[in-house]
Amino acid sequence: MAREPSKKRSREIVDAAARMFHERGYADTSVQDVAHAVGILKGSLYYYIDSKDDLLFRVLEDVHEDARHLLDDVAAMDAPPLERLAAYVRGHVEFNLRNLSKVAVYYHDFALLDPGRREVIIAQRQLYEELVIGLIADAQEAGEVDAGLDAHVAAYSALGMVNWVYTWYRPAGGRRASELAELIAEIVVGGLRAAHR
Repeated sequence: MAREPSKKRSREIVDAAARMFHERGYADTSVQDVAHAVGILKGSLYYYIDSKDDLLFRVLEDVHEDARHLLDDVAAMDAPPLERLAAYVRGHVEFNLRNLSKVAVYYHDFALLDPGRREVIIAQRQLYEELVIGLIADAQEAGEVDAGLDAHVAAYSALGMVNWVYTWYRPAGGRRASELAELIAEIVVGGLRAAHR
């Protein structure tokens, strides 16, 4: 029971850092700024983190940890490959739109991590890439998608569409996240069905 407040505070710190990195930029946000945002002393913040780089890494890791259920959900589905791909795309888009600050930091500031930590994030990212590539390849084997289509190019194109929504989506714009997720899933799956070599 004694660890729960620490876990809750740790989450508050990571969430505050994500918001501040997104609004101000990583370079212009200090550890003191984050400590002030969560109402603790700078020295106390180091109970939860080792450095500012550590804080950035935690924000990026949180993106993967929070989105990991998408991989598990799709793996558990008993459905044709393109139906599973559509479910993944819908889930991924909705996740990105619910987590705009973290996702923006993930893509903008990834290169600022030290090389060792970048490798960790790259390995985590590959799990999602491999899922999409695998689903497209399975759809080709099932005759749902042209066998001559480059599954890697198709997967990276789909992921680019899914990941880039954070740059232009505005919650006040009138379109609900679920509607947008459905539309993008239809575009991805429809495009794969229609594509030829």
